[in-house]
Amino acid sequence: MKATDTNDFFNSLNAGVFAQQVGQALSNVAAGVIDHGKAGEVTIKLKLKQIGQSNQVAVSHTLDFSQPTKRGKLREDSTLDTPLYLTPQGLTLFQNDPTAQLFKSEDTPVAAR
Repeated sequence: MKATDTNDFFNSLNAGVFAQQVGQALSNVAAGVIDHGKAGEVTIKLKLKQIGQSNQVAVSHTLDFSQPTKRGKLREDSTLDTPLYLTPQGLTLFQNDPTAQLFKSEDTPVAAR
């Protein structure tokens, strides 16, 4: 089995919204660190659980961040689940390649003229 493509993995979580949230959190926390000279924190937590008896897993992804402010900190966290398939290519959103040819030309029921 291949290792999971981490770029594809994070872009699959919550239809790409999770990756955008991580990017925004990193930028906001870094800005707070620079502006106020205090430490900030960004935490990503992933939990995987098998769905039934299938080759699917439910990935529970949590983004938790603490952005320093002038008089304290701004904290936010969010948790959602995304179902993914375990395939020979690692964890993927689709079990099969959705762009692959569905039928081969030799399998067509009508012969070409």
